[in-house]
Amino acid sequence: MRNDKRLRTFTAARLVLAGLLVALASPARADDETPALPAPSVVELFTSQGCSSCPPADAMLSRIALQPGVIALSMPVDYWDYLGWKDTLAQPAFTQRQKAYAHARGDARVYTPQIVVDGAAHAVGSDASDVGRAAREAQAHKGAMGVAVALAPDRARVDIGAASAGGPRQAIVYALRVARAKSVAIGRGENRNRTITYANVVRAMSRIGEWTGEAASFEVPASLRNSPDGDAIAVLVQTQDQARPGLILGAALR
Repeated sequence: MRNDKRLRTFTAARLVLAGLLVALASPARADDETPALPAPSVVELFTSQGCSSCPPADAMLSRIALQPGVIALSMPVDYWDYLGWKDTLAQPAFTQRQKAYAHARGDARVYTPQIVVDGAAHAVGSDASDVGRAAREAQAHKGAMGVAVALAPDRARVDIGAASAGGPRQAIVYALRVARAKSVAIGRGENRNRTITYANVVRAMSRIGEWTGEAASFEVPASLRNSPDGDAIAVLVQTQDQARPGLILGAALR
């Protein structure tokens, strides 16, 4: 009897110790953890309805989108479609953009969920501390988000200021049609039976001009402004090298 009691006590102690070791090895997950990002910033999340790791990143992007001066954009990619669920918001152009970023950086890192900050630094999209690190890294680039960009109230025109001191003086101007929120009921794949709401989903993206460092205005195409598939317009002023996207110099969302 005494030996049995000692064995039970020893076994219980081992179980408690094992639980403590697991807790120490696995950091606590805070579903509402959100990095405080510098303003202004542009955050692009490459995500997929077929990616089981993406919903926490999608939720975090929704919270990031509420931060003043931060433009958060969802860019759904299509390379998870083979798992049995075709992403209803994905576009091949977003997959190409993500790959182009990787080529521009030279690291070939393409994954989901992936966040790119200011076109300059990437991070795991569900990792708040990693996103914060990427934001600091991006802001260290000379000229990052240093150009003033303003959309007219009717979103028909965008005014872009002069280049910041010592910053790049050549960039492409893009206009994006954005849906502020899209809820999707996912029927198959890794996220089957879940309904996920995506924030600031990009539905279309068009090149509308070239900025050369001086203050200038550009017209936002009526096809973007009047599209029923979205309720906002974003503008990015972004450097480009051999068709590869680079540093974002300024942006606006309205």
